[in-house]
Amino acid sequence: MNNATRILVAALLCATAVACSKKVKEVPPADTGPTETAPVTQPATTPGAYGPEDLDTDACLRQRVVYFDFDQDALRPEFQNIVACHAKYLRDRPSSRMTLEGNADERGSREYNQGLGERRGNAVSSAVQANGGSGSQVTVVSYGEERPTCTDSTEDCWAKNRRVEIVYTAK
Repeated sequence: MNNATRILVAALLCATAVACSKKVKEVPPADTGPTETAPVTQPATTPGAYGPEDLDTDACLRQRVVYFDFDQDALRPEFQNIVACHAKYLRDRPSSRMTLEGNADERGSREYNQGLGERRGNAVSSAVQANGGSGSQVTVVSYGEERPTCTDSTEDCWAKNRRVEIVYTAK
């Protein structure tokens, strides 16, 4: 045999040996009789984590409306804690989903109010994500002036309509 053939045969033998050496045949353990094993149970949630029941019992999570100033889409400081609670809920419950429904008062054109409602919803969504919530769990919908909670033409009534409602679609 010439040297090239010898090298080729040696390489094939090494490759076969390496490939075969990685295969391990498992041998089942010998049956030594019945043994009792305790079932392994792990908590469904981590300590201090929110559960679905907390949406109705936790004071922070029950607050599901964020109000805005006139012609503004910036989150007011007094609503930061509420948004943080909802973000923690989303972190603790990865399968949960929320819809943020942006609204505006009757002043302004329909198109302007539709855009304002969306900007308000996006502001809350950004705050949720900044507090650790996942953007894939949040959907933003704008209703503009179409869904007022109050129909009087007063400042108190308009203030109630400038809002984002947090609606859980999956708990």
